[in-house]
Amino acid sequence: MSIGKNINIAVIGTGFMGRTHSYSSANLPFFYENLPFKAVLHTICSRDKQKGEQIKNNWGFLNSETDIDKILKNKEIDVIDICTPNIYHFDTVIKALEAGKNIYCEKPLVISSEQADKVIEKFEEINKTKNLICSMVFHNRFAPAVLKAKQLISDGKLGQIISFRCAYLHNSNIDLNKNAGWKQTAGNGGGVLFDLGSHAIDLVRFLCCGNNGENDIISVSGKSQIFFPVRKGMDGQDWHTDADEAFYITAQLKSGATGSIEASKLATGTNSDLSFEIYGEKGAVKYNIMQPNYLEFYDNTKPDGDYGGEKGFTKIECVQRYPKPGNVFPGPKAPVGWVRFHMHSMYIYLNGVYQNSLSEISPSFYDGAAVQKIIEKARLSDKTGKWETV
Repeated sequence: MSIGKNINIAVIGTGFMGRTHSYSSANLPFFYENLPFKAVLHTICSRDKQKGEQIKNNWGFLNSETDIDKILKNKEIDVIDICTPNIYHFDTVIKALEAGKNIYCEKPLVISSEQADKVIEKFEEINKTKNLICSMVFHNRFAPAVLKAKQLISDGKLGQIISFRCAYLHNSNIDLNKNAGWKQTAGNGGGVLFDLGSHAIDLVRFLCCGNNGENDIISVSGKSQIFFPVRKGMDGQDWHTDADEAFYITAQLKSGATGSIEASKLATGTNSDLSFEIYGEKGAVKYNIMQPNYLEFYDNTKPDGDYGGEKGFTKIECVQRYPKPGNVFPGPKAPVGWVRFHMHSMYIYLNGVYQNSLSEISPSFYDGAAVQKIIEKARLSDKTGKWETV
């Protein structure tokens, strides 16, 4: 596919993530100077025609549509941006690949390893004759502090990794007066492991497993938790909870490093608390998204001495220090936030589309498939009570 200066985007889904992705695309010129491309909000897709028209006008799209097939046949559209419930990802991804469209897909890629394998098979088949640029949305990779942690680890500042902890905690399942949403229902591919756990697993892989996944997660032990077996369903009536409200994983890397990955919507007192700690022989890093401007780094090669010498965790002020051209607004010293991570993810992806280069794309569909397999093995371990090989 030959991409001109305009990259025409169709966003499939009008929920929270549809809003987030649309905002990210539309506002790139304010945050990235002299972009060689323009992200065009071409078509918004909603099942409700009236709602689609309203959102088209409110968000600045050129068109609205209810029929995905018509969108896929539209030769003007370059990118299909998938923001639908998990259960619908597979069909849309396969159809978009067959239609020769570039794809930007919210996590998780699909809802099973079998589906993930079929996506990869189709992607590789299509790309024998095309060069489709397809990416996953694991936007937490793109926080400056996370990218700094990646840099330190890649530069060997931590040495060999010994252990890790990553947790993504919400309190959103605590309130029993609140109706369940689709992310809490198994029928929609819901559950906290898919929703929050996929992000935590991806961060462990991104930071701990090497640039090409050569030190990947090789075995897992998983345990799910449903603390409130009966709650209000999507219709407000009593409903038996059918998807995990919390999930706990112990994971081992190929190198022998071992750690924990936790995803929970039962964490009273939290908001959207994503954190990690990574401990190596030469150093350590710590991060919490609720304090997103800083990465804590411990350099174990520093000398000890009276009153501590030079030992101790140091806060690195990552703030909004993205490399050019992404540091012009609101400036490298301005506090950073969650939407900004999404914007940098979108920039990296669309720049890859413009360059027509798969080498620019991270995370890829292969990363999405790898996360899917780890999720599936963790769920199997929950059933068998045994460690499972990935």
